[in-house]
Formats: sequence, structure tokens, C-alpha cells
Amino acid sequence: MKYVLGLDLGTSSLKGLLVSKNGEVVISCSSDYPVLYPELGFSEQDPREWIYAVKTVIKQILTEVPFAKNNIEAISFSGQMHSLVLIDDAGVPIRNAILWNDVRTTKECAYITEKIGEDLIKVTKNRALEGFTLPKILWIMQNERDVWKKVHHFLLPKDYLGFWFTGNKQMEFSDAAGTLLLDIEKKAWSSHILKAFNIPENICPKLVNSTDKIGTVRKEIANELGIETEVAVYAGGADNACAAIGSGIAREDTGLSSIGTSGVFLSYEGNSVKDYKGTLHFFNHVVKDCYYSMGVTLSAGNSLSWFKKTFAEKLNFEELLDDIDRIEIGSNNLLFTPYLLGERTPYADSQIRGSFVGIDVNHTKLHFTRAILEGITFSLKDSMKIMQNNAGKQFKRIVSIGGGARNRHWLQMQADIFDSTILTLKAEQCPSLGAAMIAAVGKGWYEDFKSCADKFVIFDNTFYPVQKHVEKYKKNYELYKRVYPATKSIYMTN
Repeated sequence: MKYVLGLDLGTSSLKGLLVSKNGEVVISCSSDYPVLYPELGFSEQDPREWIYAVKTVIKQILTEVPFAKNNIEAISFSGQMHSLVLIDDAGVPIRNAILWNDVRTTKECAYITEKIGEDLIKVTKNRALEGFTLPKILWIMQNERDVWKKVHHFLLPKDYLGFWFTGNKQMEFSDAAGTLLLDIEKKAWSSHILKAFNIPENICPKLVNSTDKIGTVRKEIANELGIETEVAVYAGGADNACAAIGSGIAREDTGLSSIGTSGVFLSYEGNSVKDYKGTLHFFNHVVKDCYYSMGVTLSAGNSLSWFKKTFAEKLNFEELLDDIDRIEIGSNNLLFTPYLLGERTPYADSQIRGSFVGIDVNHTKLHFTRAILEGITFSLKDSMKIMQNNAGKQFKRIVSIGGGARNRHWLQMQADIFDSTILTLKAEQCPSLGAAMIAAVGKGWYEDFKSCADKFVIFDNTFYPVQKHVEKYKKNYELYKRVYPATKSIYMTN
């Protein structure tokens, strides 16, 4: 039996998935590493931790599945987006990586917008936000000039792993699209943006497609890890793009609802560029010459975690949600907006904060719990509505993953609020499975991602919208949309 290995370099851990040619997941292993917070608003990681995690995961896999040592044919990657890795001329990281959730760059974002204005959205299809890579580069240029002088290349996390494995430096398009330096349509580094901010183009790595072979595992690394055959390495993709293909999202009428700490509503866009005017993120896909769009809810599952910790600490999540079907749709006129840390889509407002609206003496803990689930789902529907209104998209089915896929009542709620069939997956390991699929397609096991998904992606449960529920939720959603403009003015600005 031959295998591919998908590695997902996340914010808190690296996961490895060994998958056979027929799509069977043989083993999954992970290794954690810390996030560093040297100052308020800073979020960093030592790239050496990623290498240690890779070694730990692969050695564990080969210990558990020893016959894989000479049967792994290809490796590829999924990785956290936007995080900045700076390396010197010897390929050594100069400083800790600045992560996607680092928020030190508010001033740099304002400067970018002031400097090039609408050109940024025209070229990159995205607005300047703290998470992206360009603001981080500008912060280094201004605040760590000695570091900047040593920079030979910048990479993103999974591209640094690709470099470590092969000795070759490159970045693929789905991750490059999240830097604010890529011309999305031309699939090239934007000389206009680089020149505007005095960034030399020679620090930008070569651009490749996700399924391009970037080399083979270096012999000394193979020997250290216990790999006994030559293994091809493929470029990989951004974590959200990999999660999309690992969830079987390969049609424009299929969406992805991902509810973790934050929430994402994602849509496959095919090979046509949509003009969302920066209201959504719009990126190149791992599928060659194709794109995807997504909206982000900053505090999705985090809202529920906050509520549990604050008001129901003795309950586990299953107990907290178990009886929410006893509460009527609309939570007896109680609305919740999940803006605990500000909001990304559709408002891009860092100052707004969450609200419970309509509290009365009849509301119980279950009412508040259900209102939180409804509010999180309404927030994701905001992104879905932008796709429908701006691009005419219609979603016949939506794949739900993350915390929102672990409770049958919440899944039915999503079907009713989105007015779409909801599917769940048999096994949720979407980014690492997406990475394995890139390796499988790159290696030529499958002609394309669709044929690969037919083998690798297995759906589980299906939830259908109930029309009378759909109609009730439409009315509640209209009320929900009125909360943001009604409360925005009461929050202080910095």
C-alpha cells in the first residue's frame, strides 16, 4: 500500500495525517507548541518549534505504522495564513514569526489604506487588516531596522516547512493571496504595491501552484526521520483553502460553515473573479486558476465558550446545549450579537462589542444559550448574504464543520437559518486531509480534486430546512441586523 502524508501547521499544534491511495486515513498524530505573547497585542511563535513538531509527528507515525517508512510517496502542507517568517541569506529565521492573530499593526493598516487607497482592493481584492502580512512587514521596517537589514526572504509558515524539507524557497498562490502583496488576477507579486512601500521584490519567494512539486525530502532529513525512500514534496495551501477541499467544497452551489473559536463562511468561486469590494476576503484557491471567498466572525465558538465559563462553568458543552430544542425559535425575542472582540464581516469594526437585546424576567439560561447559537449563525449568514446579493450565489448545500457540527440542534438551526441542506463529515480533519489531497493530486494519483474528494471525503449526517422554521428565522434575522447600527454609536473609540 502506498501513502501520502498531509501536514497541517496550525496556530497551536501541527497535525499529521497518513492516507492511503484509496482515501483511508491510516493514522493521525499531533504535536503542540506554544504561542508567545511578549507584549499586549503581540502574538509570536518560534519556527524551530514547528520543526520539532514535524519531527515528533513523523517519527510517531512511522513508529505506529512501520511499513510506511518505504511507502510514503508524497508530502504536502496546510498552514496558518498571513504569519510572517523572515529568514537571512543562510535560510535561518531572524526572529520569531509574527502570527495572523497579532494586532500590533493598526497604524500600519491605516497607513496602507491612506497610501494606496482603492488600489489595494483593486489589486489584492482585500482591505488592509491587522491579520495580513504586509502590515507586519511595514512594522518590522519601522520598528526593527536591524532585523530588516538582514532579511533575505520572507515566507509563510507552511512554506518555511517546505523550505526545510527540500532546501527550496517558494510560496504558492493561496497563501500568497493573504499577504496583500499579490496581484490576485495576474498571479504575480504586485510591483505597484511593493514600490509604494519600498519593499524589494527580491525578498519575495518564487510563486508556484499548490500541486507543484517543490523538491524531494532532503536525504539527511529522511535519514533522521527514518524515511527509507525518496519522497516528493508538493507546495500545499493556506489552511482555509485546504479545509475547503478537505470538506469536499468543489462546486459553487456548496458552502462551508466552520465554527471554531472564530467562524468562517466560505464559498468556492470557480475561475471567475468576483467583486466583493473588500467586504469579504477573496483569495486564490489551491485548485489551479480558481478562487474562493470567505467571511469571518471573530467570536463564534468563543462566544459560547465565554458564556459557559462565566455562567455555566460546571456544565460541559454537551450538557449546556442538550435541551435547547425546548426553547422556541427566536429565544422568546432575545437577540445576541457575537461581537465580543469586535467584528470582521460584514463590518470590519474593532470597536463594536457584543449585546444581548430584549432580556426579560422570563428568560432562562437555556434562552441565553439558544440566543448565542442563533446569533453566531446569523453572523455567518451575514457573509452568506453578501455572496448571494453581490454575486448571485445560491447554496443548495452547506458542509458544517467544527463546534457547530457537534450538536444536532445547532445543525438543524443552521439548516433553517441558511435555508439550505446541511451536511456533516464522517471524520473532521479537513486542513490536514486537504494537504494530503494536494499530495495525492500532485503525485498523479487523481486527475483533479473532485475525483480525489470522491475517495477521500466521506459525508455523514444530513439536515434539511423546515420551511416554517425558515420563515420564523427570516423575521428574527431582520431584527438581528438592526442591532449593529443601533448600538454602534454607544461604544467608545480609541
